[in-house]
Amino acid sequence: MDREIKGEYQVLLQAKDMGGLLGGLASTTTINVTLGDVNDNPPRFAKSIFHLRVPESASMGSAVGGIRAYDPDAGANAEVDYTIVPGEEGNMFDIISSGQSQEGIVVLKKTLDYETKKSYTFKVEASNAQLDPRFLHLGPFKDSATVKVSVLDVDEPPVFVQPSYSLEAYEDTPPGTIVGSVTAQDLDASSSAVRYSLEWQTESDSCFDIDTVEGTISTNDFLDRETADQHIITVVATKVSNPTLSTKVPVTVDVLDVNEFPPELAPPSQTFVCEDSRGGQVIQTLSALDRDRPPVGQRFFFKAPKELRNRNFTVRDFGNNTAGIVTRRSGFQRRLQEVYVLPVVVEDSGYPAQSSTSTLTIRVCSCGAGGSLLACSAEAVFLPAGLSTGALMAVLLCVALLIVIAALYMGQRRRKEKETLMTSKEDIRDNVIHYDDEGGGEADTHAFDMGTLRNTHSQRTSAHSSISKKEKNGYGDGVLLHLSSRVDNVRSPDIHRQTASVIAAKNNKAPPTPPRGKVTEGDAIMIREFITQRLEESEQGYAAPPYDSLATYAYEGCGSVAGSLSSIEESWVIDDSGEFSSLGDWGQPFKALASIMGMKPSTLTEES
Repeated sequence: MDREIKGEYQVLLQAKDMGGLLGGLASTTTINVTLGDVNDNPPRFAKSIFHLRVPESASMGSAVGGIRAYDPDAGANAEVDYTIVPGEEGNMFDIISSGQSQEGIVVLKKTLDYETKKSYTFKVEASNAQLDPRFLHLGPFKDSATVKVSVLDVDEPPVFVQPSYSLEAYEDTPPGTIVGSVTAQDLDASSSAVRYSLEWQTESDSCFDIDTVEGTISTNDFLDRETADQHIITVVATKVSNPTLSTKVPVTVDVLDVNEFPPELAPPSQTFVCEDSRGGQVIQTLSALDRDRPPVGQRFFFKAPKELRNRNFTVRDFGNNTAGIVTRRSGFQRRLQEVYVLPVVVEDSGYPAQSSTSTLTIRVCSCGAGGSLLACSAEAVFLPAGLSTGALMAVLLCVALLIVIAALYMGQRRRKEKETLMTSKEDIRDNVIHYDDEGGGEADTHAFDMGTLRNTHSQRTSAHSSISKKEKNGYGDGVLLHLSSRVDNVRSPDIHRQTASVIAAKNNKAPPTPPRGKVTEGDAIMIREFITQRLEESEQGYAAPPYDSLATYAYEGCGSVAGSLSSIEESWVIDDSGEFSSLGDWGQPFKALASIMGMKPSTLTEES
């Protein structure tokens, strides 16, 4: 039996009793017989070639079309697996088996391009998923068919040659300078023209412009790296024949730093060479510093000036941004020359290239067997010791701090001494001795006790020292009184107050003010005698001074060698013919003057 030809059968069945004899009873029934399926049929394609079409703009993973192989079996025996026979064109697609419709769905595996390839042809096989070993002798249970996929042309936007662009421009680039270009193409068969434009997103994008036909990018203004070191602009390519189709690409413009500063030798600028150094020996390794921001891969070149030919040392460039100082001869002697100077030229690879010439000081030193420093100048000793700039600055800072502390200490000490001196000056100011009498020229200097004037504090003397004394001047009629104090802390101006106190004590009255110092009994007696003598002279004498004067003079000075400067001798002339008796009416002092003026010149003697 073949289920694929007839799958069901009906059988009519009759049953009789009495052994089938006449008169027996009979009954009938129908029996339905259904044949079960076995996997004895392979899948078969209805046609050998399947034609499919897909637009070139189809995305990856999208369905291109479906094909189907028929298997007359039923159920699981009818399940079909579809596979693409490996091949170059078959790699562009994939096929998926559908469980419900038993179709094979062709799926796009890679993007298509009509301009590159217009069609693809590949084979597909259909096979049973489950095989029955009893029927394998019937032949292979699979079938194959050819699939031909035609690519449809689609009007596409322009395509840029690169997915992104990176450009560079120096910050001193003048406006209108071309910094780079972009390229976009229309890959369609019509090959339409392309128009370029910039999509301004920020204000900084206005620094650039683009040629709409050529796609060249130029500057609109000066670039400032300190303001923005990088610009990202968007270029749009539009199809002329269809303006709705356009493509965008990012363009990065890096602003390069202009090489403004020349490189310099890195510290230290001094080194040393041993006296027993050999020729060709590297005594110092040099490096360079650049205040500009160095670009990636910048090089420094070291050399000696061509116009200076040094017979002792030379510069050897190692090619890795370092150089060495190499001796050109053997043996150096400090007693002949202690210091050598070597100019070194350092040049960078920037734009524009910058160079500078630095001077390296080389000192000749005495070294040990292992090259250790034994004797050299102070500057060279620091080099092998490795004293860094930071350590040197710390030492200098400590020294400066000590100097400041010492200066503050000395200033404070001077301030204290100045305060003590000012206090002493105030004491001196309080002990000034006042003389209210008119002097008589240089002759008065013999009458003053200069020691008393200079010493503000009276020195203690013995208890039996003289209280007063009289001195005769050249004319024999002058009286000079000196008062000496026996108390250390009694100042001369206080004598006025002590005098008043003594007078009050004599009259049994309270003193107006208490004395500043303690007055002993001997001092009181001395002052009382002095006042009594003054009162007597005031009552009897004709030229008595005030009672509180320390030193009085009853004469006018005799003048000096240069002559008297007084205007009395020039402005007044004694008229001996006049009458001077009336002067006595003015008082006791003027009576003596009248008697003197009334005397005749012949009666006047030198003594009178």
